[in-house]
Amino acid sequence: MSFSLKKNSYILLFGLGISTLGDFIYLVAINVFVLKLTGSAAAVAGLWIIGPIASVLTKFWSGSMIDRLNIRKIMIVTDIIRAILVAIIPFLSSIWHIYICLFFLSISKAFFEPAAITYITNIVPEKGRKHFNSFRSLISSGAFLIGPAISGVLILISSLNISIWINAISFVISAIMVYLLPNVDTYSDKSVRIISLDILKNDWKEVINFSQSNFFIVKVYFLAQLFMVIALGMDAQEVVFTQKVLNLSETEYGILISLTGVGSILGATTVSIVANKLSIKALISLGYFMVSVGYLIYAFSFSFWTVAIGFMVLGFFNSFSGTGFMTFYQNNVPIKMMGRISSIYGILQSFLQVLFILLIGFTGDIIPVRYSIIAASTLMLTLSIWLIRLVLLTSNSGYFAEETERFKKTFKLSSFKK
Repeated sequence: MSFSLKKNSYILLFGLGISTLGDFIYLVAINVFVLKLTGSAAAVAGLWIIGPIASVLTKFWSGSMIDRLNIRKIMIVTDIIRAILVAIIPFLSSIWHIYICLFFLSISKAFFEPAAITYITNIVPEKGRKHFNSFRSLISSGAFLIGPAISGVLILISSLNISIWINAISFVISAIMVYLLPNVDTYSDKSVRIISLDILKNDWKEVINFSQSNFFIVKVYFLAQLFMVIALGMDAQEVVFTQKVLNLSETEYGILISLTGVGSILGATTVSIVANKLSIKALISLGYFMVSVGYLIYAFSFSFWTVAIGFMVLGFFNSFSGTGFMTFYQNNVPIKMMGRISSIYGILQSFLQVLFILLIGFTGDIIPVRYSIIAASTLMLTLSIWLIRLVLLTSNSGYFAEETERFKKTFKLSSFKK
């Protein structure tokens, strides 16, 4: 990579990293804030449902705008909107006003994330994507470990409001960093000012046609997303499992989360070092299989240390799977359609996320929680084996070609990129 490309990558990583750190600081604060305001655990649980619901209601049309507008401007504007929305939360005294604020916050996020993926794919050359994604994973892992700790200290020495406002400031910094980056938007349709129903229908048809012509990409994408959805559903029952089934204390649970963070940082560091030596196939296969093994260890655990081993394993290899999948996605999805594909595919992902969280929570009241966790982790292992089988098939090698090998890809995919 040239000096300017490296500089742009570092600026982008810094902006995204600061924003992610702010998110984790805010995550602890907003849960405590709502609990203090309402005294209701149900009100806190509602925070976890707002995001997916907003995504379902937004993503069926947001992708059409992302692919037609300037993605750099979208990122800057949504960062500023998120900063304003987060900044006013401490001044709200009604839980419903907070929910409305968080709903619009989630809508802004539904625009920012697909736009960010498209922008990263534009600004980072193909040969540097694995490395960039591995560093982004490292930064996210560090934020996951450090963010809640910073939030806890801030709550002790200052107030909840400070923790929340820090997240608002992080969005402002992120917007400034994106502003310093070049405008690489070459696909925006300047003639389209209003997204009509006909345009939406045509966009959906294009995504469907792409999916039919590249069904392998669709299968890999949805297997990976279903894997993540199941993991999120299991994570929602973490506290119940560790405290009610294993009888661990809150302190021990906190240590487990920290160990998961340590595992994530170690894994992300390893991937950032060996990213260019491991193929995309190896990252995906090793990552998803070992993460499922980590969840299995967790499901069958009987003590603090067995859970700790499971959490460390899944934390370590999560960076492998994330880096491999994101690089595969960036290398195979046409940039000019990436916003629509990310958003439209994301609808089903958000819907399944809500469904699976509710399903595991519901079954936990009917059958022992351990059985629900074992069933979910077994399903994850099955999905990982299915995904590995798809990835390792010789007939699918073209989808994992890197750099000069990519010229050997089939014409049906290149035609979408014209």
